[in-house]
Amino acid sequence: MTDTPAAVELSGVHKWYGDYHALRDVTLSVASGEKIVVCGPSGSGKSTMIRCVNRLEAHHRGHIRVGGVELTGDPKTIDATRREVGMVFQSFNLFPHLTILENCTLAQTWAKKVPQKVAQETAMRYLERVRIPEQAGKYPGQLSGGQQQRVAIARSLCMDPKVMLFDEPTSALDAEMVKEVLDIMVELAAEGMTMICVTHEMGFARQAADRVVFMDAGQILKVAPPGEFFAAPRHERTRQFLAQVLH
Repeated sequence: MTDTPAAVELSGVHKWYGDYHALRDVTLSVASGEKIVVCGPSGSGKSTMIRCVNRLEAHHRGHIRVGGVELTGDPKTIDATRREVGMVFQSFNLFPHLTILENCTLAQTWAKKVPQKVAQETAMRYLERVRIPEQAGKYPGQLSGGQQQRVAIARSLCMDPKVMLFDEPTSALDAEMVKEVLDIMVELAAEGMTMICVTHEMGFARQAADRVVFMDAGQILKVAPPGEFFAAPRHERTRQFLAQVLH
């Protein structure tokens, strides 16, 4: 047995939007280095759950811990957690008036107080990692959607996160751009990055996930390794979902 805390732990988490119960008693533990794919129909609470992990959304009941530290409303705790947890969104969220290099250095110099030269070296290393170093001097509007999403991944990696969250990272992309982003994510998974990824890309789930989490109506209905999840879905709601996304 090890005393190392889970990378991310949710215990009995509830979240409401007014009268709408968005998360219902969500409990999930993610080990360091584990790759989790979260899937389910629209409105099932997938994005809300991972947005709670870095306090983009506040949970109302239960506990969320990142690296053993409980996430509360305390601004210092939130800032510390966000330095540990990178997030890539459906929309790329790049600053259009900054170059690609500037997008990748801004948080380093502002949040981590990294010297500009060091920040630029780190940014270029990760732009090479996602295979677009030649785009460093361009602006986001000059790049394809797939390239912009790769910049967003590089920008998160520049902060040296312990956990990466992906919220539907390919859903805004044209079909031909999806693979280039998924390829990067598969490589990160193979290198041991702790990842929680909300996606409908079931091929990625089969290839890269350690476990697949299925959510519906704000609840986790099933957690299983990909082989079991796809081969023997016992829950009727899971079977309905897979019939839709696999055909």
